[in-house]
Amino acid sequence: MTAAGYMRSLFSAINHCHAVNIVHRDIKPDNIMITENNTVRLIDFGLSKANKNGQSLHTVAGTPYYMAPEVLEGSYTSKADIWSLGVLLYTLVSGYLPFQGNNAAEVFRKIKDVDYHFNHIEFANVSADCKDLISKLLVGNAKKRIDGQQALKHPWFKIFSD
Repeated sequence: MTAAGYMRSLFSAINHCHAVNIVHRDIKPDNIMITENNTVRLIDFGLSKANKNGQSLHTVAGTPYYMAPEVLEGSYTSKADIWSLGVLLYTLVSGYLPFQGNNAAEVFRKIKDVDYHFNHIEFANVSADCKDLISKLLVGNAKKRIDGQQALKHPWFKIFSD
């Protein structure tokens, strides 16, 4: 299965969660399972939270490298999960985390500043459509960040349609 196939499954899973007002809050590789028949599962809902009526959540929760800027600020919605999927896609296609640093403060600063790049040599083999999708997922202003439904309509997924 391709990166697009995995990500399509993950966006479908998170769209279902968001439709029933659940925010996962800890999307990362450790919380993704791939079965023998290549089915992708989002697991470990231990930090998940009900988010009725789109109200803001305030508890800082999750894994630092995958946290959205608004989580670090202490007021966020389900769009924080979309950011985490953007970090995951970046990592899946390049082997690097988009926000790296020598310490937690440096990583958090880069997240808040949305300071990432496509300069790693591995990105030479990543399509412009994939990089465009990443750039629409890793948007600092959550209101301007695409949602999971919009992500699934992105041209990158259309290239890999069955």
